[in-house]
Amino acid sequence: MTTATLTETQTSKLTELARQLKIDSIRCTTAAGSGHPTSSMSASELMAVLMTDYLKYDFSDPHSPCNDRLIFSKGHACPLLYAMYKAAGVISDAELLTLRKFGSVLQGHPNPHVLKWVDVATGSLGQGLPIGVGMAINGKYLDKLPYRVWVLCGDSEMAEGSIWEAFDKASHYKLNNLTAIIDMNRLGQRGETDLGWHSDVYAARARSFGWHAIEINGHDVEAVRKAYDEALSQTDKPTCIIAKTEKGHGVSFLANKDGWHGKPLNQEEEAKALSELGSSPNITIRVQTPQKAAVSNAAKGGGKTPSYAVGTKEAARKAYGDGLAALGYTDPLLVAVDAEVSNSTHADEFKKAHPDRFFEMYIAEQQMVSAAVGMAVLGKKVFASTFAAFFTRAYDQIRMAAISNATIRLVGSHAGVSIGADGPSQMALEDLAMMRAVFESVVLYPSDANQTVKLVAEMAKQPGISYMRTTREKLPVLYPPQEEFHIGGAKVVQCSDKDRATVVGAGITLHEAIKAAAELKKDGINVRVIDLYSVKPIDAKTLREAATQAGNKFVVVEDHWIEGGLGDAVLEVFAQSTDRPQVVKLGVEGMPGSGTPAELMNAAGIDAAHIVKAVKNLI
Repeated sequence: MTTATLTETQTSKLTELARQLKIDSIRCTTAAGSGHPTSSMSASELMAVLMTDYLKYDFSDPHSPCNDRLIFSKGHACPLLYAMYKAAGVISDAELLTLRKFGSVLQGHPNPHVLKWVDVATGSLGQGLPIGVGMAINGKYLDKLPYRVWVLCGDSEMAEGSIWEAFDKASHYKLNNLTAIIDMNRLGQRGETDLGWHSDVYAARARSFGWHAIEINGHDVEAVRKAYDEALSQTDKPTCIIAKTEKGHGVSFLANKDGWHGKPLNQEEEAKALSELGSSPNITIRVQTPQKAAVSNAAKGGGKTPSYAVGTKEAARKAYGDGLAALGYTDPLLVAVDAEVSNSTHADEFKKAHPDRFFEMYIAEQQMVSAAVGMAVLGKKVFASTFAAFFTRAYDQIRMAAISNATIRLVGSHAGVSIGADGPSQMALEDLAMMRAVFESVVLYPSDANQTVKLVAEMAKQPGISYMRTTREKLPVLYPPQEEFHIGGAKVVQCSDKDRATVVGAGITLHEAIKAAAELKKDGINVRVIDLYSVKPIDAKTLREAATQAGNKFVVVEDHWIEGGLGDAVLEVFAQSTDRPQVVKLGVEGMPGSGTPAELMNAAGIDAAHIVKAVKNLI
């Protein structure tokens, strides 16, 4: 902790650094011809003090577990972040001026795909603080290291519900290692924010969520310093610093003026602004490096891979929980988060076995995914589970996780009309299409319990965003425990040299396909049945072989809307083929209601009887 009172020399140095950060924010955005200089200028004093006296970060080892984490939740203010990198001596002035240029690592919003000092992508507002919660949980409860998480928030994004999910969970987990800094500059993109400069309202809200709140003048470096000291002194609460600032502070024709959001200065305006700010002091700051400390993540051993006898019945969701719990004994980096449905997703099996690595996010799916990202970028293998339908609420967080180059595993239970009487609000019918669209994602849909266990283990090794859809119903176990499954594969469940068509299913519809094949055989019609458990990447080889060997005809059946799921995935395999097969898609097309699983699957036209009819019509 620093001393409370600054000397005149210290004050001058911090003020000069803040001035330099403003100058460089203007220069790089003018060179780019786009960007957000005024949003960067408002937080310059806040960041000048932070990097000089508080931030502990080894730029030569950005992945050190001991580093503090700094997140620009207001990602559009990244010119300020890049100006800080220049002040820290890790990029040159020439590099700074490549902002937003094609091929530059200094993109229009922070992106860890190309910039090693950035942990997560921001720019979709309201996500930096929720991710910071995950990072702070990792530091306090998993790695047990004294690093701090600093999050710079914009006042406009304080209207996002995801921010208040983060406030709630940070207080619940007593994250005294987390500091949110609200850059309350009053002006959003199109005018004044909903609270303007009413810092007392922000403070009251923060306190009502169990945070320690501090109101300051964000351009007073001594006040900023005292606030950071106060944040460091908290023992059981996160801290929210509400800093009253001016957008464009330091330049008369920009300061607190509307109409400058996302607008760079032209060369004439730049010259005028820089004449007011004066020449750059060209300060280089040596940011403190943290003390090294070891992280203890030893496997505790024990546990046994679950197995299920062929012919018995078990739900894939239960096998997910059993498989994850077993993996947890041998992999100490495995962590599970859930959204208050763990007794239905069966993530509670992991909780029972490894309570110190399970974190309840309650009904806050956006926070759940963000926390998973925060822990994942710090090295944890995180599985996040809820009802598949509710991942739609966190889809922006999922797509941003892909931009963040994060590795997270998502598991959605209770998918499709086959969940039964709960009705359409609980039925995930969009999830396969949604998850297939995520950059370089993996989408899995197991059909039995032993397969589920094996695929959970595969997910634990898979980089990027992976998603598993699990079925609510107990289904017959098809595969012996020793059967192997890999991402990108499929299983030919039955075939013959007399097959006249191929029926493709996954999850519950595979079982309907098997029933349909038995009925068709009674009528002398042989069909090939394929278990397409890996929806993405898809086993194109097996499908093409089926087209060649089984009449070039397919019936694809799925417990999902007809658009974007299994059927479309199969069609894409043959999109460039000169001899395209005939493909009939059976999927949900009308809005379902309540009923038994059998009634609903029949009404949707995806049960065995409808498969039989479709095959007969096709051949």
